[in-house]
Amino acid sequence: MSLALMFQYLVSPEYVRGAMMTLLLTICSLFFGILVGLVIALVQEGGTRIGRIATLAYLWLFRGTPVLFQIIFVYNVLPSFGIRLSAFVSAVLALSLNEGAYMAEILRSGLQAVRKGQRVAGLALGMTGAQVMRHVVIPQAARIVLPPIGNQMIGMLKLSALVSVVAVEELLLVSNQIASANFRYFEALTAAGIWYLALTTAFMALQMLLERSLDPRRRQKTRPMSLTERLLGISGEPAVR
Repeated sequence: MSLALMFQYLVSPEYVRGAMMTLLLTICSLFFGILVGLVIALVQEGGTRIGRIATLAYLWLFRGTPVLFQIIFVYNVLPSFGIRLSAFVSAVLALSLNEGAYMAEILRSGLQAVRKGQRVAGLALGMTGAQVMRHVVIPQAARIVLPPIGNQMIGMLKLSALVSVVAVEELLLVSNQIASANFRYFEALTAAGIWYLALTTAFMALQMLLERSLDPRRRQKTRPMSLTERLLGISGEPAVR
């Protein structure tokens, strides 16, 4: 074991690029996964029967097959239909579609946790549907879905290592290539593990900051309740159905 070699790997340009690629994969896949999940959740809540059947089929497909299978399928099968994507785009597409299936259930549970009476009261006050969603539903749902979304964010960071099978030069592939050159697997993989722990710690800190910023008790200390909040009866505690 060589601590000097491990530190050399840790700060090397190859590892920094690999860590940044891992971070980029995580952020892009999580962003598009949330968008896909939000669309599916809204369709499940108020869509047509055909839309709900289609979303159930989507959830069944992407929750019932391994993520690794989905990555390989997108990368190797789509070109046979004339759809040629780069390894990075294929990886983001597969991870986003998989993540959307889980985000849909998280977001749907958050939307359902807001009492329907508050939506009706908002409409009765002359608010549009979009205003009710923005000022009444989303602020309360965000407090509920933030912890599981934080867990998904950390999970996505670790799932990004699977894209090494399609030659995306993320952190794990870089460390494995470097170790294969001199068989110093302990130093190379330990350096990669430190990078993963650092990124995970940063995500956990970000989640804690967001939870504190959305804490209604902290927000009430800094500002009084608005007239709309008083009329709708929005309290500091998450609403239940």
